[in-house]
Amino acid sequence: MIYLDNNATTPLLPEVIDVIKQCLKENFGNPSSAHSYGHCARQAVDKARNHLADLIGATPNEIIFTSGGTEANNMAILGTARRFKSGHIITSCIEHPAVLKPLKYLEQQNFKITYLPVNKYGIINPDALVKNLRKDTILITIMHSNNETGVIQPIAEIGKLVKDRGIIFHTDAAQSVGKVPVNVKKFSTDLLTIVSHKFYGPKGVGALYIRNGVKLKPLMLGASHEKGLRPGTENVCSLAGLGKAAEIAKKELKSRVQNMKYLSKILFNELRTQIPGLKLNGHPSKKLPNTLNISFPNIMGSVLLERLKNEVAASTGSACHEGRHTPSPVLKAMGLSDERALSAVRLSLGRDTTERQIKIAVKAIIKACQSL
Repeated sequence: MIYLDNNATTPLLPEVIDVIKQCLKENFGNPSSAHSYGHCARQAVDKARNHLADLIGATPNEIIFTSGGTEANNMAILGTARRFKSGHIITSCIEHPAVLKPLKYLEQQNFKITYLPVNKYGIINPDALVKNLRKDTILITIMHSNNETGVIQPIAEIGKLVKDRGIIFHTDAAQSVGKVPVNVKKFSTDLLTIVSHKFYGPKGVGALYIRNGVKLKPLMLGASHEKGLRPGTENVCSLAGLGKAAEIAKKELKSRVQNMKYLSKILFNELRTQIPGLKLNGHPSKKLPNTLNISFPNIMGSVLLERLKNEVAASTGSACHEGRHTPSPVLKAMGLSDERALSAVRLSLGRDTTERQIKIAVKAIIKACQSL
């Protein structure tokens, strides 16, 4: 079976598994303990923090570990809102539910939210963002790359436009870190969300980059772990795995991008040649190199994937939406018809995807389309 659902999750790298195994055996101490067992565990956590900071161009003391992307997004959005207690927030209409749902909650608390539209490619207009700024704007939260289409937003341009306005700028980079270059200095972001299992690390851990000087109110109260923003004993072994995944991503990033661009081009061209009417959803170049969101003419995406379930693993969109036969809000926001949105399938390649696997997947997809 060919795995083409790497935007949902990625497999653990062998080196990551080895680090976790070693940590399970040796680093059982509490990182807050003063004895040698605690010291060894603390060293493992610190090492992970250093590798992750290096990957995104941050300093280690700007990294706060979380349980994943959802917690990091909630920490960024609700932590900012609790600090200011009222105000205006700008976002886009294609954000992940881990951003949209906290914002909907804040609307009920009398915060004002502006949802920016996107063009046919799924990209927001930075000038429109600036035009929607208000005196009481406290936060801008725009994802770096979309989990369904892979489309990349002009985050660096937005960062420059709002850098000196005293507004907190957050970007959800869950799908981007480890797939494309992400640098918090170039982005001019104050807050940035990172997810381990999107770049071959373990599930259940992630991080929020918080630029030095930016203040948030904690969501949970307890001891002083993670600068008091995330109390609770650290998940040492998983964090060690995250650190190793970040270290490898830094070394391999250039080759990963080149390889996935090459294979993605082969995949799309092969399918487009043999399936008349196939449509690409999103921008042809301003997107993650591993992601293809394509609509198959006259075939429901969910039906196609059911036919392929023993041959090709893929998705009809975000993993959070699986099982729901309603048009993707992301694709609808781009102006797609219900028919085209419902016929969409997301194919997302990974680090270890091979050209041979692409050829096998293409044959299986074409055969399934013909049978339907």
